[in-house]
Amino acid sequence: MSGDRLFDLVERIGALLRSELRRLGAPHGLEPVHLQALAYLARANRYSDTPIAVAEFLGLTKGNVSQRLIALEKAGLLRRRPDRDDARVVHLVPTAKAQTLLEALSPPPAWRTATAAVAGDQEGVETALATLLSALQGANGRRTFGQCRSCRFLQRKDGAFTCGLTHDPLEPDHTLRLCREHEPAA
Repeated sequence: MSGDRLFDLVERIGALLRSELRRLGAPHGLEPVHLQALAYLARANRYSDTPIAVAEFLGLTKGNVSQRLIALEKAGLLRRRPDRDDARVVHLVPTAKAQTLLEALSPPPAWRTATAAVAGDQEGVETALATLLSALQGANGRRTFGQCRSCRFLQRKDGAFTCGLTHDPLEPDHTLRLCREHEPAA
């Protein structure tokens, strides 16, 4: 497959997903970017649930994201929580209302139906897309936002997990969350 054809396919899939998110979010007064921010925050770890991390993940400016986050707060879908160690840092936490909404809309029902078409080769498709994503992130100097479990900084000793970058202990379920400091393990 040519690079141009692959670009056309990925671009079209992205457009269809945004359209579906727009349709699903509209009854709730939400745009696709609102749903994307909530979905990210629901999967982010404590180092990555900040306004600047949301902006980096979405590839948007801090000012643009700030306005989106304010709208999510006003809608009762997000709350701010101060950091326990640094008063300058604010953490963003999706509310129970947001979690319920995400369970229904993310991924969109149409996505679940469509992925059945590649069920026999889902692992191959997933591997190819992950490789493509990694190459794009590298070419554009973007962070990977991967799970701690696949990060070079994750340390495991006697069944306990520690972040080798911050030296903080990690709960096992937190190693499955997204981190803005993620660097793929070799």
